[in-house]
Amino acid sequence: MAGGRGRGCCVVRSQQRFLPSGGTGGRTRQAATEPTRSDPRPFSRGIEERGRENPAGMSRPLSDQERRKQISIRGIVGAESVAELKRSFNRHLHFTLVKDRNVATPRDYYQALAHAVRDHLVGRWLRTQQYYYEKDPKLGLDMEELQEIEEDAGLGNGGLGRLAACFLDSMATLGLAAYGYGIRYEFGIFNQKIRDGWQVEEADDWLRHGNPWEKARPEYMLPVHFYGRVEHAAAGAKWVDTQVVLALPYDTPVPGYRNNTVNTMRLWSARAPNDFNLRDFNVGDYIQAVLDRNLAENISRVLYPNDNFFEGKELRLKQEYFVVAATLHDIIRRFKASKFGSTESVRTVFDSFPDQVAIQLNDTHPAMAIPELMRIFVDIEKLPWNKAWDITKRTFAYTNHTVLPEALERWPVDLVEKLLPRHLQIIYEINQRHLDHIASLFPNDVDRLRRMSLIEEGGTKRINMAHLCIVGSHAVNGVAKIHSEIVRTQVFKDFAALEPEKFQNKTNGITPRRWLLLCNPGLAELIAEKIGEDYVRDLSQLTKLHEFADDDLFIREVAKVKQENKVKFALYLEKEYKVKINPSSMFDVHVKRIHEYKRQLLNCLHIVTMYNRIRRDPAKLFVPRTVIIGGKAAPGYHMAKMIIKLINTVAQVVNNDPVVGSKLKVIFLENYRVSLAEKVIPATDLSEQISTAGTEASGTGNMKFMLNGALTIGTMDGANVEMAEEAGEENLFIFGMRVEDVTELDREGYNAQEYYDRLPELKQAIDQIKSGFFSPKEPDLFKDVVNMLFHHDRFKVFADYEAYVKCQEKVSELYLNSKAWTKMVIRNIAAAGKFSSDRTIKEYARDIWHVEPSDLKIPPPNEPRDAAEDKTLNGTAA
Repeated sequence: MAGGRGRGCCVVRSQQRFLPSGGTGGRTRQAATEPTRSDPRPFSRGIEERGRENPAGMSRPLSDQERRKQISIRGIVGAESVAELKRSFNRHLHFTLVKDRNVATPRDYYQALAHAVRDHLVGRWLRTQQYYYEKDPKLGLDMEELQEIEEDAGLGNGGLGRLAACFLDSMATLGLAAYGYGIRYEFGIFNQKIRDGWQVEEADDWLRHGNPWEKARPEYMLPVHFYGRVEHAAAGAKWVDTQVVLALPYDTPVPGYRNNTVNTMRLWSARAPNDFNLRDFNVGDYIQAVLDRNLAENISRVLYPNDNFFEGKELRLKQEYFVVAATLHDIIRRFKASKFGSTESVRTVFDSFPDQVAIQLNDTHPAMAIPELMRIFVDIEKLPWNKAWDITKRTFAYTNHTVLPEALERWPVDLVEKLLPRHLQIIYEINQRHLDHIASLFPNDVDRLRRMSLIEEGGTKRINMAHLCIVGSHAVNGVAKIHSEIVRTQVFKDFAALEPEKFQNKTNGITPRRWLLLCNPGLAELIAEKIGEDYVRDLSQLTKLHEFADDDLFIREVAKVKQENKVKFALYLEKEYKVKINPSSMFDVHVKRIHEYKRQLLNCLHIVTMYNRIRRDPAKLFVPRTVIIGGKAAPGYHMAKMIIKLINTVAQVVNNDPVVGSKLKVIFLENYRVSLAEKVIPATDLSEQISTAGTEASGTGNMKFMLNGALTIGTMDGANVEMAEEAGEENLFIFGMRVEDVTELDREGYNAQEYYDRLPELKQAIDQIKSGFFSPKEPDLFKDVVNMLFHHDRFKVFADYEAYVKCQEKVSELYLNSKAWTKMVIRNIAAAGKFSSDRTIKEYARDIWHVEPSDLKIPPPNEPRDAAEDKTLNGTAA
């Protein structure tokens, strides 16, 4: 997010899915039977009660089914009247899509509605404004059906991508002048299909029907260079004979919540220049010349689907440089203008650059921005090295998102030299000056120099991108207290000892607009009735709910909302998976990327243990559970794919065993994504956050479940630690090893066999998996999984098994007491305020970017520019 007026920041990594949030024309979900209120909340929607004309033109009463589909359009920004919206809708249907109602499809209706909504955003976007009207117009279309047509824009990987989306929402809501930058991948994160229990990947062709929210900006297209060679002359270094790829920006509006601010997400698409491969054309191979354009345009073709794993492919490095080069040139173009957006470029001095621009590196993927900015300053703008380096360091800040060694980027020197020869020279120069400084402080400490070098020697020479980010930034942060401590005391210990003031913590957060108002309107409104609506912008106000934790009426209402969400999701599961779900059972949910460190295997062992207990004594009291697991495995990650297959084979046996009946069901959610998360999270009773202590940087799913009234079973890892601090450890189900226990076990040596020999239920479960009990046609199917668990399990599943099973028994015991369970739920929701992305962004703004969020409400397009200069969010009705 690169600065406009004052400072902003730049997230160069895109998000998992973006749509305008919080009643601004994005995805608006509700229970189909939600009643119209006489005093409606700003985020509630009613149901149209008036008649509809039948085909003969006669008015008739609506059937119950039709009435449920007549969803109010309050919250669609700018829709002052039904007539006005209908005019806009029909205009787009006829003139944009060239369709009439005789031939229009539901997708045509979605596109027409989206364009109508976008029209209302554009005026505010141009002036960073949007405006809500308190009237309640209604539209005779099934809004929920239309919003289901909308594609998830799978533009980011896992939690990191989704976090960026929450941050964009918060920055717009807080009035920060900010841009989000990324790549406009033609194919996003793959669509996951489950066939015979196996994950199969299908292309995510999310743009095949177009994207009504984006606007191409060919006037801001930029050249990005690759390959070539470097010439050195008296005037300085010159990068020549390069291959040029054009970066075409597409802009998407990012609306703030009820403050008329609309920021911009700018995504870059790769285009070949017209003279691409002209040499081939000159020798007559015109067809080949045109086909070779694909080589350039492949840069933005597909998102690498790895999460927490570094894949050192040339195309990936091209993508990383492509986005930062285009972004930096875009930022500098705006900086040079006397006012951002002006066509007159007058700034030629860069002294004030860090006062106007802050760039946040979202993990190491955009690390090439550091040598690229140095190249621009030194080679193009002719700044002296020391001055350029000072400006660069004061501009960049780095967020670390993982401590897993396999996830840390280390690019081979040979590859960088081939693709970006000038950048390699600049990195070597940065490293030499850095090491000279270290040597001056620690003479003859060769080991320290080796540990802190940007270049890793031995075998293949590699560039440690995390070290480059630390050296080239003025601030470094982790994303939860425990993670930041590990970063400071273990992973980057030498750097923290050198510059302790540089290292900070910024605990992640989630936007309550999407992850409460939009996905769980029943709970959102219930909270608003008790404490007012201001909590939507200030989530810390949820603490007021503590006074209602013993209120019998509120307890019943919270339980009722949860049950309604569960019934709705149970119907969805029955329709999609043909498995009859008991909506009174505990919904035990584990949704996140499939990875050994997230320990879906531990959950699977508990499922097998519960299954064995039911079979051993069918008459014994058993608290019914529906265990729901979902997530994608990286296509090349064999063990993760085997975990998915194991879960599905266990589910097949459990779900079809008549002895078990409705006591235990296991569902693997296919193609877990944001729109599916919006369905499952509000319906969850128990949230599984069971990573090995010290491996999860933060997690944000844990926060979403907490806010939506699920209780957490988890280890003291990532943000779980702070959730336990906020709610009280007694209000979470905490089990297992702490970080220091894991460290001690590593020191002693982890022996999986010892746990297997000592714990009969663990032994039984492992023996069943090993012998083919769950896969009789292929008894050796899971030998790799069993072998890993015994001989090279870095994440120590067996070590936490006993504590996990005992903790799950406590969960079941509490679930039997609905009132006590719901009181704990209320205490968790009341403690969730810290985990708003608004709080996170305020901390970034004040501590790293040195800018204050603004509560100024910009006037909407239909008012004069200065009409609301002194109106603030708190003093003006939206």
